[in-house]
Amino acid sequence: MTPITAAALICQLSAALSSPAAERATNDSLRARIERRIAEVPGATVGVAFRELGRADTLYLGADERFHAASTMKVPVMIELFRRAERGQISLSQRIPLKNEFASIVDGTPYSLDAKDDSDSLVYRWIGSAVSVHDLLEHMITRSSNLATNTLIAVVGAMRANATAHELGAKDIQVLRGVEDNKAYEAGMNNTTTARDLAVLMSAIETGKAASPASTDSMRAILSRQEFNDEIPAGLPAGTRVAHKTGQITGHLHDAAIVYPQGRGPYVLVVLTRGIPDEKVARSLIADISRLVYEHATQGAGASAARSGR
Repeated sequence: MTPITAAALICQLSAALSSPAAERATNDSLRARIERRIAEVPGATVGVAFRELGRADTLYLGADERFHAASTMKVPVMIELFRRAERGQISLSQRIPLKNEFASIVDGTPYSLDAKDDSDSLVYRWIGSAVSVHDLLEHMITRSSNLATNTLIAVVGAMRANATAHELGAKDIQVLRGVEDNKAYEAGMNNTTTARDLAVLMSAIETGKAASPASTDSMRAILSRQEFNDEIPAGLPAGTRVAHKTGQITGHLHDAAIVYPQGRGPYVLVVLTRGIPDEKVARSLIADISRLVYEHATQGAGASAARSGR
């Protein structure tokens, strides 16, 4: 029998590890770990979309399940704002008179927002004055201001933001209206999304496909200034840059992120949840999924292209 040299053995092992079977095993391992973690939360419905940018490594778990979008719908609104600015249809420096009155999409009747139910009460101090589009945009993303959001949707139109998202490949997302339109909520006319669609939009922002390079640079910078960091960022090493948008409504907690590990390229991770009454439990679940994905992506597992993933 011809002896096997060390070099030959290394080559055989390398070929085995890079085989399709090994790739499936790698991805299945991540899938199994995430599924086990989700199973620890009875009644939870979770959608996960993980996409390597520049590699074929992906994992989609419940990624086509529809969820109430909550504040993640502010991402396509931001994209549409920048695209309109590029076309000269709006200026980010222009000032808009701020009022707290909006029309329900059901019948046009007026409704207003309550500062106590908004994550950003500062914007309410500006009612009656003219506020720049840029400042409203900043508060819409970094502090998830509902008042800023509804004001900007009145400028760009929910239907236009929705159409732009679909043009970028987010086929199932539905942006129908602003926030706290109770008549629409009761009629089941809600903004909805899937984890896959949000991953498409975050990928388009990172790769410069959502708008011009200058605009997508600005989008990433705003998303990186997000002030609510208890979900996906909480599962990452301290100092890891994350550009992301959270979303929360009764029984739902979401986070959609571009993660920038040190020393390697970025990846997109979206985690959507519902059916978890205790938001601390939901936050812990999202942070743990983030931790599992980060370990997969940075400890060699993510280096092999894992092709499974529905």
